[in-house]
Amino acid sequence: MSKHSARFKRSVVDSYLCGDESYASAASKRGVDAATVRKWVALYQAHGDAGLSRKYGRYDVAFKLSVLERMWKDGLSHRQTATLFNIRNSGCLTGWEKHYHAGGIEALGPRPRGRPMSKPPAPAVPVAASDEAKSREELLAELKQLRMENAYLKKLRALTQEHAPKKRKPSKR
Repeated sequence: MSKHSARFKRSVVDSYLCGDESYASAASKRGVDAATVRKWVALYQAHGDAGLSRKYGRYDVAFKLSVLERMWKDGLSHRQTATLFNIRNSGCLTGWEKHYHAGGIEALGPRPRGRPMSKPPAPAVPVAASDEAKSREELLAELKQLRMENAYLKKLRALTQEHAPKKRKPSKR
C-alpha cells in the first residue's frame, strides 16, 4: 500500500514540472526520495493521473512475456519498461526475467500462494511386513536392536545428569 496519496504525488509532480524545483529540492521539501519523485514524474508523463493512483492487479503470462520481449527488443532498462507498461514495482521485472531464463514461459505462470502444505514425515524404518509375517530370526534381531538403543539412551541420560550442574538451595539470609 502506498503511503502517499495521489493528490500529494500530483502536487510534487506539478512543483517539478513548473520548473521551479529540481528532483532533489522537490523531494527534500516534502520528505521523499529524489528517485521517487523522478519515478512519479515519469509515470505522470506516460500515463497522466492514472499513473499516480494506486494500482492493484496481477499480470498474466502473455502480458509478462510481452513486457520482457519489448524490454529486450528496445534495450530498455527495468525502470523504463515499468514506466512504459505502468507497472508500479520495477523490481518484479528482474524476477520475471530470472524465472523466464530458468524455466521458460511456464515459469511465468502463477505460483501457489501461502505456505506450502507439510507432508507427513516418512517412516524412519521401512515397514516390510507385520510382526506375524516375520520369521523368528528377524524378530530376535529387531528385539536385540531395540534393546541396544534402549541401553544407549539410558546411558546417555545418566551421563548428562551426572555432568549437569547441581541446583543450589537458596540461602536463608
